[in-house]
This record gives sequence, C-alpha cells and structure tokens, in this order.
Amino acid sequence: MKKPSTSRVRAARIDGEAPRVGVAVARAVAALGVVTLLALGAQAADHRESALTTGDPPADIADVYAWHDDVQRTLVAAITFDGIKTPVPGQAGTFDPGVLYTLNLDNDGDNVADLRIQTRFVVLPAGQTFVVVQGIPGSTAPVIGPVERVVRRGNARVFAGLRDDPFFFDLEGFRQTLMTGTLSFVGTRDTFAGKNATALVFEMDLDAALQGGTSVNLWATTARAGAAE
Repeated sequence: MKKPSTSRVRAARIDGEAPRVGVAVARAVAALGVVTLLALGAQAADHRESALTTGDPPADIADVYAWHDDVQRTLVAAITFDGIKTPVPGQAGTFDPGVLYTLNLDNDGDNVADLRIQTRFVVLPAGQTFVVVQGIPGSTAPVIGPVERVVRRGNARVFAGLRDDPFFFDLEGFRQTLMTGTLSFVGTRDTFAGKNATALVFEMDLDAALQGGTSVNLWATTARAGAAE
C-alpha cells in the first residue's frame, strides 16, 4: 500500500489461511471483551501532533482509509499508526499487546458506531506475534494469524504489518504557506515518501457492513489497558 490520502490506499494482496493457535491467543480473544481501557482517540491528534500521542507511538493513529468494490461487493479499510519512521535494516512493525485498535462503522448516518472491528496483538511464549481481530462484518468468528502476512477466515481477510506510509503531504509547502500567506504546495513534494508506518488492513463483505443501508462512515480509536475509560 502506497500513497493514498484520506480515501486512497494501495492494497496488499489478500490471500492465505489463518493457522491454528493456542491458549495465549484464545485468552486474548476473551480479553477483548473484559479489559479495562484508557481511551486515547478523543484526547489526541495524529502524526505526532500532540504530547499524548508522541509519548505513546503504538496508540498514535496516523490515518484511516477506505474503499469498496461494487462488483465483488467488498469493503476494504486500513488504519495506519506509529508512522513517520525512517526505514532501517531489520525494522519491524509495531505490535503492542497493550493497545486495543477499534475501527468504527456507522451505516445509518447518526455518527454512532453500529459495528466495531476490534484488534489486539498477542506475543506467544515462543516469540511469534499474532494479530487477533474480532467483529468483522460477515464473519462469525475472530480472524487470527501471524503478523506480516495476510490471513483470512471465510470472506474476511486481515493484514497487520510494516508498510510505506501512504499519506501524502507537502510539509515544506505548508510551512511556506503559513509564513508567506501564499499557497506554496508542490504536488510532487511528499514529506512522507520513504517513511514507514504500521498498517492494519481489513477486507469484509460490503453488504454485511452496510446492513441494508446505502453508505458507511468509518473512524478509528485506540485504547490502552490499565485505566478507566
């Protein structure tokens, strides 16, 4: 995935089956419903724009993207976080087991979530990291699998891993515009080019997400275990 703005993403190929997992992942699935959380989404900005998110990069949402396919009747949504990272050899994605990522879907236009896709990461005793996703429309069970590959259950498919940050922005042009009062943006100057972010990508059944409606609004929140919401 590379270079979308608020509604464009280059999608990763979606294939592969989720492997069997053990007790640690099963416990993470159960924890999705009982953990006490500190909500961060309403208190913070993205792209390291506030002290709160700068101090907690795994919970710092960069952007949310979504697109659909009317022929295949699928909806794809992506959340990027912990972005603006300069690539280095051996760099990995950010998979913090203490953060809950929620993609909210409003399909009746009242700006209240009708569906919630919740994601957590689990590190197994042997060191492998798994992604656990619950609540994908059209799927009756969690989607579970290793990070850095696409996993699926039925028609629901998920990817979690490091990607080139798809956000496009001319920061130099923005600063020049503020200083001079003259629009100074350059369409080929991308401050985020060559920077990495961790991405969560979900593919789901479009009709299951719409629930009989004609449109869907999406937004994402993060929360960290350890304090009352």
